Amino acid sequence: MEKIASFTIDHIKLEPGVYVSRKDTVGAEVITTFDLRMTSPNDEPVMNTAEMHTIEHLAATFLRNHAVYGSKTIYFGPMGCRTGFYLLLAGDYESKDIVGLMIEMFEFIRDFKGDVPGASPKDCGNYLDMNLGMANYLANRYLENTLYHIDEKHLVYPE
Repeated sequence: MEKIASFTIDHIKLEPGVYVSRKDTVGAEVITTFDLRMTSPNDEPVMNTAEMHTIEHLAATFLRNHAVYGSKTIYFGPMGCRTGFYLLLAGDYESKDIVGLMIEMFEFIRDFKGDVPGASPKDCGNYLDMNLGMANYLANRYLENTLYHIDEKHLVYPE
């Protein structure tokens, strides 16, 4: 069986960043999948499920309500390895095209206080598994360590 594309990336060299993982054509539309890598794989601790779940709820809410990208958002969700998230947008994008959006989104997550949208037994299948404080912390860490000063090395997968 052939390896899928995401398993061909050298995770030893991979650092936090914003990467185009793949582009697919569905009908006449291009769907761009982004790898939002928040931690260095196999090098530092992975994120716990509670904070990832909280980031997922906040980011999905933010994206679906965004004036420009709301109608282009196909999916936002966690990577199984717990080192980041996938974002799928309708359109043909490069990593640099969404850095501003990611800064806006992670500032929203960093600054969010109050009840996490969808964190109730009626709205979510695991509503108790949330950690807003850690989600705020991790969003700030990603902003300060990666997004605010992102360079080409962290926008294109390593060779």
